[in-house]
Amino acid sequence: MSGFLGAAYLWVKAAHIIFVIFWMAGLFILPRYLVHHQEALGDPVQARAWAEREAKLRRVILTPSIGVVWVLGLALAVNLGLFDGQSGLGWLHAKLLLVFLLSGYHGWAVGYSKKLTAGQGTLDARRLRMINEIPAIFVALIVILAVVRPF
Repeated sequence: MSGFLGAAYLWVKAAHIIFVIFWMAGLFILPRYLVHHQEALGDPVQARAWAEREAKLRRVILTPSIGVVWVLGLALAVNLGLFDGQSGLGWLHAKLLLVFLLSGYHGWAVGYSKKLTAGQGTLDARRLRMINEIPAIFVALIVILAVVRPF
């Protein structure tokens, strides 16, 4: 692959995929934590334990992963010619839009975690379980765009 990354392209791509896996692992588990935290709001000891688990997940996995995913992903996109007017990158624009929306979901989940920590949960467990499916749908679409490159 040519571009400014040169021979490092495949290494950057591999690192990007590795950190996407870490980020998705965190996004798959955090909503489940939120369900348990929501249900534990009546028990201060359990609620505090879930708040600590969520904070550790954010600090150790989610925050570092999303940062690395974006940095490496943008480097790969620039390497492909995203800002050079390169043709045939419709799939990349769609992928970036979905990653941007998924990042927004990440922000919402972190914000809701902090609300729960303050004892201000507003969603029921059923709705939280349904919201938990959003990352799976988005990551499936993102992978299809990146691999198939349909447009």
